[in-house]
Amino acid sequence: MRTRSPLVTPVLVAGCLVILVSFAIRASFGVFQIPIAGEFGWLRADFSLAIAIQNLAWGIGQPVFGALAERFGDRKAILLGALSYAVGLTVSAYATTPGEHQLLEILVGFGVAGTGFGVILAVVGRAASDENRSMALAIATAAGSAGQMVGPPIAEWMLSFMNWQQVFVAFAAAILAVMLVLPMMRSPARAAPASGQQDMGTAVRRALRDPSFTLIFLGFFSCGYQLAFVTAHFPAFVTEMCGPIQTGGLLDSLGISSTGILGAAAISLIGLANIGGTLLAGWAGKRWSKKYLLSGIYAARTVVAAAFILVPMTPATVLLFSAAMGTLWLATVPLTSGLVAQIYGLRYMGTLYGIVFLSHQIGSFLGVWLGGRMYDITGNYTAVWWVGVGVGAFSALIQLPIDERPIDERDDPDSAALAA
Repeated sequence: MRTRSPLVTPVLVAGCLVILVSFAIRASFGVFQIPIAGEFGWLRADFSLAIAIQNLAWGIGQPVFGALAERFGDRKAILLGALSYAVGLTVSAYATTPGEHQLLEILVGFGVAGTGFGVILAVVGRAASDENRSMALAIATAAGSAGQMVGPPIAEWMLSFMNWQQVFVAFAAAILAVMLVLPMMRSPARAAPASGQQDMGTAVRRALRDPSFTLIFLGFFSCGYQLAFVTAHFPAFVTEMCGPIQTGGLLDSLGISSTGILGAAAISLIGLANIGGTLLAGWAGKRWSKKYLLSGIYAARTVVAAAFILVPMTPATVLLFSAAMGTLWLATVPLTSGLVAQIYGLRYMGTLYGIVFLSHQIGSFLGVWLGGRMYDITGNYTAVWWVGVGVGAFSALIQLPIDERPIDERDDPDSAALAA
């Protein structure tokens, strides 16, 4: 009788803790939009560009850290990422010009790359059995949602008794402290090389020639655009555009007494809702076609975003939008990473998923930067919001032609040539 492999392992627990802290810090940057711009008299686009550069550096760094993990070991790559994260946060706490912030956010972006999904999900994926892999990836992704849930409120709370510079330094200490769990992340043996995948270069070239890889890459763009735009700009958007908070009501009883607190709470609610949504996606990905699930998630996001912008913004619509969007928020990650593993194998999953994730972060860069730029030009976020609706619909459609069969099992004459 075969013994079932455990779902919860030390690798999964440690990976979840690292992702939780990393994403708690990353998700809080939108809370600093108004304090930093207000202190220095910057335009909204100035700090937005810093966050956009952080997201782009995260995307560029993702395949780099994936390759470093596969070459030198997972724990060394994660530790290097944490050091970059901490240095970037600490030094940027003393930056006083937009250019300094924008330059130093490159270090922060590399830090997120080294302590985020690309490296951690690859380790978790290898440590999990075939039957548990989809759910393990979903649990690790949900840890990022938990970080998003706690990060903005903690940042808002810390800003009530310390300045933003001190919060940055405290966050740097937190990312270093979580490195104490690294001994638990003992990397399991890597999968044996498959036919045609004798080395990383061959695996990457083979994937890049596959049309399905291109479709996955392009489809992930809208995910990054929507998530980064909302994370970076939604707190300020709600603060400036939402109707007044009624004193004595439910929100007041929850401690939400201003639109500023409501904006931070909205990001937290997205993270809370996404824990359930991501776990549901992982469960569904084990049972049904991942590409159809992804298409459905992108389509649902498109409808939710369009409905929100078409009705007057009130505290109730903010919370309803946050709950609905949160359910769909990171549900794409276990499905996308699982699709990469399913088609191209586990051996170079970190590098290949990192390349796909670059598309996500190009979208993130544009979502954050365009949000700030268009706000300065038009005084609102309407145009940028509708662009997000459009790219979401595009991603829903582009998932459908993906061939989900493992690449080694396809009747592709080029595969034999590559193997030879």
